[in-house]
Amino acid sequence: MRRIVASLSAMLMLATVTAVAQEPPKSSHKGMPKAGGAKSDTAVIAKATSAAPPDIGRNAAVMGMGADGKMKELRPGTNGWMCMLDLVGDSMCLDKEWQAWGDAWMNKKDPPKPKALGVAYMLNGDKGASNTDPYATKRTADNHWVVTGPHIMLLPTDVSQLESYPTDWTKGGPWVMWKGTPYAHIMVPTKSMSK
Repeated sequence: MRRIVASLSAMLMLATVTAVAQEPPKSSHKGMPKAGGAKSDTAVIAKATSAAPPDIGRNAAVMGMGADGKMKELRPGTNGWMCMLDLVGDSMCLDKEWQAWGDAWMNKKDPPKPKALGVAYMLNGDKGASNTDPYATKRTADNHWVVTGPHIMLLPTDVSQLESYPTDWTKGGPWVMWKGTPYAHIMVPTKSMSK
């Protein structure tokens, strides 16, 4: 489990470096406390767990950035979920299927087939990613960069279920991110999104 969390943490840090290179920090992220002291750990835990419904976030393990720049467990969990805060302040909470998916993505290997529907929450949205290239680090003219608002991500147990969903995120309904790659998944906006 620690290997998966460490790998997923590294993946999220890579995505964060990309986002930092794309946008100047927003004022809400300025002065974001590091995970060093008790007060700052409390702030990081509160923001990280805000990505999920309260019943999930309340009992999730929480990872944060230590003073040494490495991810560390700020709070153990009891429900199998893991929440974290990346360097620009984006928060997410992942179930076990998504944690395994993240390990595969980080190590550039095919993800294991989910044994059950995988669910991840990003109810605070994110800073963006390519909708066609799982490893793109910046917006280009042809990589369909999308900044998503609050959303839920789903990993189906049968990849053929992805075929019935569009890749267009502007319609307000569920859509597939990274369609045609081993990392394809369903994005379900909880608020209307636009280009």
